[in-house]
Amino acid sequence: MMFPLLLGYLPFVVPLHFFNTWWYVLLVPLAFGIAVIYKATRLARLEDFWRQVIIMTTQIILAMIGLAIALTVLVQLVIPRLPVG
Repeated sequence: MMFPLLLGYLPFVVPLHFFNTWWYVLLVPLAFGIAVIYKATRLARLEDFWRQVIIMTTQIILAMIGLAIALTVLVQLVIPRLPVG
């Protein structure tokens, strides 16, 4: 359903279909922003700030990939094999 004018747009009820095909790419700037803010407030000395930010960004992205794989296995393989009471 396309809306030529967003006069009747209701957020959280009618989603925008702009990011449907590549929404997961937005994880990279989100993880980077979280890492920059977290490391800027937590590091005592900012000598190796950017190295720490890159490490934390990589950890966040890998954790999200791991969670996606784990949830896929859970939903596709484990839950269908549970006995129905």
